[in-house]
Amino acid sequence: MNASEFHTSRKFAETPAGKIAYVEKGSGPALLMLHGFPLNGFQWRDVIEDLQSDRRCIAPDLMGQGHTEVAAGQDGSFAGQARMLAGLLDKLKIDTVDLIGNDTGAGISQMFAALYPSRVRTWTLTNCEVHDLWPNAMLQPLLDAFESGMAMDLLKAMASDIGIARQQFASAFENQSSITEEAVKTYLEPIIARQTKGYGWRGNREQLVSIAPKLKLNKIPVQVLWGEADTAFDREPSLNWLRENLGGLKKITIVPRAKLFFPEEHPKLVSVMLREFWRANS
Repeated sequence: MNASEFHTSRKFAETPAGKIAYVEKGSGPALLMLHGFPLNGFQWRDVIEDLQSDRRCIAPDLMGQGHTEVAAGQDGSFAGQARMLAGLLDKLKIDTVDLIGNDTGAGISQMFAALYPSRVRTWTLTNCEVHDLWPNAMLQPLLDAFESGMAMDLLKAMASDIGIARQQFASAFENQSSITEEAVKTYLEPIIARQTKGYGWRGNREQLVSIAPKLKLNKIPVQVLWGEADTAFDREPSLNWLRENLGGLKKITIVPRAKLFFPEEHPKLVSVMLREFWRANS
């Protein structure tokens, strides 16, 4: 699905959090797909294409990213995002979902699973924030720059020059060819237009720490798919914590050579892993 097709497919749901932008394809049990930062629902386009015969795929734009129009005074933290998603599902008359998240979307998925466990059938985590183990030395300056607004000039340069974009996204993508001008503009132009700042990472880390007891008691069947070459989140400490603290953990799969945004680069792999997990936990 190219950017034009994705834009044409976009819908908006009026919720207490604002007009939530989302793309919906397919039929069957609902699959809620949460994107990373600074991306939007376009990240899942090829996974949607693969899975729309199996699932009603719902790919929203999180608050502050993409084309979602946030109501005044909304809480953009992980907890606020989780409440927004619950409101979106209510609007769409969806009771339960299979859940997948990547990067910050997977951090938010932890909050959603903790706050609304009865609404999640299965849950797939990919590389993301884990408890208090983030940000590492590589990630913290980037998060601080987004939080302060200092990253905006860099985003503008990336959106206008694919060479700069590829250089800046190199740590998150395995292959330079995956970083297309179309995708970069689709991700960054809405953020630039709204002068969006990143969410306060310190508060989000505190929120993840606070829900640790709920995650340990949680029995939602969960799998972890972790890109081996990701430098944004430290693999072994993160996986060790998840092994010890996800009550419903069924399996962990290491994806060789993959970096942070591997679901965009390897959609077929993600689709296969999801189908296998659904079959095993139906």
